[in-house]
Amino acid sequence: MTDVAKALLVDDRRENLLALEAILQGIAVQPVAVESGEAALKQLLLDDFAVILLDAQMPDMDGFETAGHIKRRERTRHVPIIFLTAADRDSHLAVRGYSVGAVDYLTKPLDPWVLRAKVSVFVDLWSKNRQLQLQAETVREREAQWASLTEAVDESLTILRDGAGDPSAVARAVHVLETARWGS
Repeated sequence: MTDVAKALLVDDRRENLLALEAILQGIAVQPVAVESGEAALKQLLLDDFAVILLDAQMPDMDGFETAGHIKRRERTRHVPIIFLTAADRDSHLAVRGYSVGAVDYLTKPLDPWVLRAKVSVFVDLWSKNRQLQLQAETVREREAQWASLTEAVDESLTILRDGAGDPSAVARAVHVLETARWGS
């Protein structure tokens, strides 16, 4: 797992990507900019992202098709997508965006403060989710340690019961407990 939240920026126009990177400055997110849907799908195989800012209208594979591929993949289906478009406020395009899994659909020119606020929310959610995953991992490790120690105690008790009166039984039982405790 990575420590830094990342935002995938997808737009076929380099100047739009530079503008998005500038808008996101100062937010605890690392922008990763790509210029096509195909490049976005490749990038999603390499990294995990807190949010995707996706241009709706691109040549070859448009944003809607790209989003469809993203949402069909198990690894990426839960990554929030915010569509960005220069198209007029055609409600059919917005509905199409939501129907392929977008969490929002913004038209250009973008209000940079609104976009920053939306990205910040998803970065915060990503960070909290990462903390929960780490805590769950810690709990699983402790449960495994507990199970190992419990097994060692049970084995030691059996050794002591079966070896009643045998001085070496105590030494064997202690060895089992020490081995379990130190993981040797």
